[in-house]
Amino acid sequence: MTLTLHGYWRSTASYRVRIGLNLKGVTYDQATHDLRAGAQRDPAYLALAPQGLVPALQSPDGPLTQSLAILEWIEERWPQPALLPQGVHGRAVVRAMAGLIAADIHPLNNLRVLQALRDQFSATPDQVQAWIARWIADGFSALECMISAYGGKFAFGDQLSLADCVLVPQVYSAERFGVDLRPFIHLRSVAAAAMVLVPIRHASLMLTRHERSIAGCPSLRHAGVLLTQPLTFHGS
Repeated sequence: MTLTLHGYWRSTASYRVRIGLNLKGVTYDQATHDLRAGAQRDPAYLALAPQGLVPALQSPDGPLTQSLAILEWIEERWPQPALLPQGVHGRAVVRAMAGLIAADIHPLNNLRVLQALRDQFSATPDQVQAWIARWIADGFSALECMISAYGGKFAFGDQLSLADCVLVPQVYSAERFGVDLRPFIHLRSVAAAAMVLVPIRHASLMLTRHERSIAGCPSLRHAGVLLTQPLTFHGS
């Protein structure tokens, strides 16, 4: 099966999907779209993703948009290793954790919202920074309570889940914007445990490539990192 993930190197939503694909050991192509240059509004891309947002995943079944929907599709298409727990309640909790970030934190700090604050409301850099920190801290406060109640080594118990796929990129975003994460002890602990795993480290390579000024090519080939044991992988 040939897959192409359309994204942007700094997009946390695209980062989530890279993590999910890597954890499943799926090979995929990447096509980059420079959001700051407006590439997402190109007619060819809008034909694929009418909302003009990343990520979009091209598959033999047709294009998919919205990172959580893509992750759910990946989970159903490649059930092992599982990224949702077996119990009905546990699955709902994991989805709630992922949704808290994807629906309640990330959209308020998305590029188009920050641009609107600057361009339409004349927000100063300090005001924009305060806006970002407010909504990340507000969401992380609730998520800290959930991880305290349900977490173990990872966000839900001792196995990776969709919640970790979404949490790791949001922590990257928080650190990028200089948000104080010291109050979120459990959240930082589970994120750190996930970040050292090889498939998740590989998902961040696109970030480091760009930061080293060597990520300029429009397409990248990525070989998924297959876990040999169901989500108990430890690697260096």
